[in-house]
Amino acid sequence: MNQLLTRLAPARQDGEPFGITSVCSAHPTVIRAALRRAKDNGRQVLIEATCNQVNQFGGYTGMTPADFIAFVRGIAGEEGLDGSRILFGGDHLGPNPWKGEPAEAAMANSEVLVRDYVLAGFSKIHLDTSMACAGEPTNLGDRIIAERAVRLTAVAEQTALANGLVPPVYVLGTEVPVPGGADHALDSVVPTSAADARATIDVHRGVFEQAGLAEAFTRVIAFVVQPGVEFGNANVIAYRPEAASALSAVLGDVPQFVFEAHSTDYQTVEVLSALVRDGYPILKVGPGLTFAYREALYGLDLIATELVADYGDRPLARAMENIMLDDPAHWRGHYHGDDQALRIQRHYSYSDRIRYYWGKSEAVEAVARLLAALRGVVIPETLLRQFLPSTSLSGEEGADPEQFLLEAVDVVLATYDQACGHQPRAALKRDRREASAAVASSISILEKYLIVQ
Repeated sequence: MNQLLTRLAPARQDGEPFGITSVCSAHPTVIRAALRRAKDNGRQVLIEATCNQVNQFGGYTGMTPADFIAFVRGIAGEEGLDGSRILFGGDHLGPNPWKGEPAEAAMANSEVLVRDYVLAGFSKIHLDTSMACAGEPTNLGDRIIAERAVRLTAVAEQTALANGLVPPVYVLGTEVPVPGGADHALDSVVPTSAADARATIDVHRGVFEQAGLAEAFTRVIAFVVQPGVEFGNANVIAYRPEAASALSAVLGDVPQFVFEAHSTDYQTVEVLSALVRDGYPILKVGPGLTFAYREALYGLDLIATELVADYGDRPLARAMENIMLDDPAHWRGHYHGDDQALRIQRHYSYSDRIRYYWGKSEAVEAVARLLAALRGVVIPETLLRQFLPSTSLSGEEGADPEQFLLEAVDVVLATYDQACGHQPRAALKRDRREASAAVASSISILEKYLIVQ
């Protein structure tokens, strides 16, 4: 299952680097688009769940690790994709959901988290123990972070051995970008220094060996570093190869590893290609995919407002505003400014914290009403140009609104495919009945798994 991942470092050493897209999302339309692309291209697909999305307590999606795998495999079955083509990764597994608690309590929960991920069938495990817990200094230091990572690795190894499972591959690191992007405007991002990257690798190797986990360390495929790539609420910091050249050069001395690139959302294909070339071939993307989904939904909301007599004035956007105001937990503290600035950020921020709300029952109902209002309606080309200017689809024969949503996500995935060394191709298309059935299924999946009351 993990042969694709274990080939990343040797391929780079051989001068033939390739990349893999890490799809970090629990939204069914995003998952469907990724699986559909994998089926049509005949390749494997890497789907990752984060500790906040999916954990033993349900996370913000309401799913346990086993639920998440069943959820993805259910969509794969509908798409006719062989389940063996799906690689499952666990992202930021560690104390983050419980960092407000004392370290021992947070780590005890983290052990259960890792055990459940391995038992469920996640074969790529990113261990993130870089965050301070209650009462701890902000900067924990490499040694403490490595010791906590070893503690969780031991749980993963024991779980795999006791249950006859293939042991996972690991991703480690100490300079781990904040999950989901920064929550403020960014002027620049300083790459991890080469000295710090070397020290992190050396400390982890030593701590693993001292703990009797040297064999597990041979299955570490990557370290997370900061190559100078990030996005905030209102802007994106692009990768600059010259600024990270010393960091990239570290890989020449540690041929076992590549670096994993977090927060690559909204980068251009040229930038993503440079990341793959320079040793960051695992390209993680999440908010950028649901941002594209939201863009398409809001475009359709405006089209329906103009075209469907009894639809109303942007009822989807209005519903989402009310939902976010009624439950501000996922955006308050992350967005800043006066009321106008907060409203704009709630809907249009690159951090895309609106993604936490698509599973709410009111949001599911509003999306379903929008799709029903436009299904079969002829959309003039001029309206598509106004509100969905990037679409390659036509509404002349009667709209298939689900197609616009799948296409929007797939355009982003196509950029990553190209950067990873795959031939570019057009966004995926399906006939109207197939796409309608697919998104109807996605809505039912939202109702089953993702609705947060």
